[in-house]
Amino acid sequence: MRYLTIGNDPARQRRVSQIALGAMLMGTSTDEATSYAILDRYVEAGGTFVDTANNYAFWVNGTQGGESEQLLGRWLRSRGIGDELTIATKVGGRPPRPAKALSEHLEGLSAQVIKESLARSLENLGRDHVDVYYAHVPDPAVPLEEQVETFGQLAADRTVGLLGLSNYWSWQIERARTLAAAAGLPGCEVLQHHHTYFRARTDQGGLRSRDGSIGVTDGQLLSYLREEPSLTLVAYTPLLSGAYVRADKPLDELYDHAGTRARKIALDDVVQQTGATANQVVLSWLMGGDIPIIPLVGASSVAQLDETLAAADLELTPEQCNHLDAAGQN
Repeated sequence: MRYLTIGNDPARQRRVSQIALGAMLMGTSTDEATSYAILDRYVEAGGTFVDTANNYAFWVNGTQGGESEQLLGRWLRSRGIGDELTIATKVGGRPPRPAKALSEHLEGLSAQVIKESLARSLENLGRDHVDVYYAHVPDPAVPLEEQVETFGQLAADRTVGLLGLSNYWSWQIERARTLAAAAGLPGCEVLQHHHTYFRARTDQGGLRSRDGSIGVTDGQLLSYLREEPSLTLVAYTPLLSGAYVRADKPLDELYDHAGTRARKIALDDVVQQTGATANQVVLSWLMGGDIPIIPLVGASSVAQLDETLAAADLELTPEQCNHLDAAGQN
């Protein structure tokens, strides 16, 4: 396993495995026994970073979410696992009433919601603190100053370790960090956005807004991360839900452009050279670049997880990395 330190404050920073495990469907689509087996194998292999959210996965059974957090809490207690495992959760995407589909009507990020949702998450997880706490999606109805102050105070009180922003525009990230610094409060140190080897279009697909797709890593965010090496990007859906390796999983419309075809050729070249799977090459490329990136992967079986974990042992050569980087740039 590879490891990476996230956060700057020595009192709050965490050293975590560079492959994070997503628990989104655990407790709903993935049954308890299978979820436990996946979590056990992940920890056995040296994994230390598990990701969930307070709304996971409400759309499966038409609830408000919380099933994933609750399953993790039961598993943590049954295994006697404490602070050695870094747990991340999120607030802001929970529906205010049972629902079966994503909608514009979410809990939001008022001070009251953030605090009440954190208390519920802590109860679900059986913990007295959360190691990484994300704002799940932007809430334009609540002033950013209020959001920053509420999250910052929770971190200052040590109820929350590191703070994160998920699916935010680059300007919002910069403004939030500036506001936190001016107030003398802890600010965002971890981001969670969609990122993978194929480059996504930002004018369609993904989480929609009137200005385009939010949550999709673009050139502006990558440039910002290069200038701010203290930030870490947790990359969700890095394996495109199986589309790199499964013919029955077509690519999303985000990747329907000429650059994808060029990158597919380069990826196939490196797969042939290494004998690894396309998934493993993509994950190794993400972990080995000049930006601190932690791929966030899900698994529906131990066998699927084992293929993913093997990427930690795959070291691409500089020539292979350059070949992958250069594809589709012209």
